[in-house]
Amino acid sequence: MKKAQIGDIIEFKNGLRGIVEKVNENSVIVDLTYMENYKELDLQERTVVNHKNYKIVE
Repeated sequence: MKKAQIGDIIEFKNGLRGIVEKVNENSVIVDLTYMENYKELDLQERTVVNHKNYKIVE
């Protein structure tokens, strides 16, 4: 499996998308404000996603 790089857009957990801000050994930190409906979903700005739990979209 290819690991995401900083600036990649990934999809995870039922269609949530975000921009990778930092790559760690086992996970990435993702900025969720990329999504147009971010404010409607009432999510925090960033989250941590394990490498096994996402796919690279762009």
